[in-house]
Formats: sequence, structure tokens, C-alpha cells
Amino acid sequence: MFKQLLQAEALDAVQLDACRLAGVNEILAVLLLSAKFGVPVVPHSGGAGMVELCSHISTIDYVAVSGKQSILEYTDHLHEAFEAPARITQDGMHFSPTAPGYSCDVKEEEFKKFECPEGSFWQSAQGQRMLGDPWRGVLGEQTS
Repeated sequence: MFKQLLQAEALDAVQLDACRLAGVNEILAVLLLSAKFGVPVVPHSGGAGMVELCSHISTIDYVAVSGKQSILEYTDHLHEAFEAPARITQDGMHFSPTAPGYSCDVKEEEFKKFECPEGSFWQSAQGQRMLGDPWRGVLGEQTS
């Protein structure tokens, strides 16, 4: 269906989701098809670790496929949890990643912090409320 949408000139931009595609081969196919039809790729990177993942995709698109700088979503939270966090310049440009791989390795201390029920998060007041009633901590509401 994706190829048919490109052929019908029905897309102004392609927002690929690196977590939903079946790996690098499928991501490259999307980048190449989009470039062939002149449609810019704007990787979806609106969740924890998605900016780290998509920084590589945008760099590959720029350097090896389209030769054009792309727009990339940026959410400014949870970068401290990753071994190689995404970085952005003062003028809103991403630094190309320098670490090999996808840069989405989570720090070991984060796993320890959130290991249930022994992790330090679960010992906190919020963690204890969530253990007693999972919706209370998530929704920020008092339930009876």
C-alpha cells in the first residue's frame, strides 16, 4: 500500500516508525522509495528512546540516500536513561550520533531503579501507591 500511495502522489511526507518496521532493511526500503518519489522522510520520534533511534535514521537518509536535511521530532525527556543520549544544537539541529548501533541502550541503573517490586522507584510514595492501585499513580487521580 505504501508504494501505491507514493505512486499516486498521495503523500506529502513519510513518517516512518522505527519500532514498527522490521529492522534496518525495511527502514532502508522506506528511505529509498521515499527518495525515489521525492517525498521527505520525517521519522517518528516522540517516545522514550525514539529520538536516539531516529537520529541514526536521519543521518543515514542525509548522508547516503536523499542528501537533504530532514525534520526530526524531538521530545526532551528521558535522555538521561540512555548510554548515548540524543543531543541537539542551539539552533535545533541534531548532532549525528557517534556511537555504533542505534544508541538506545538503557543504562543498567535504570533497570535496577524500576525493577518491580525491589527497585527504588517502587519504594517511593508514588511507586507504593501504584502497587496498591495501578491506575492511581498513572492517572494522577485518587481512586476509592
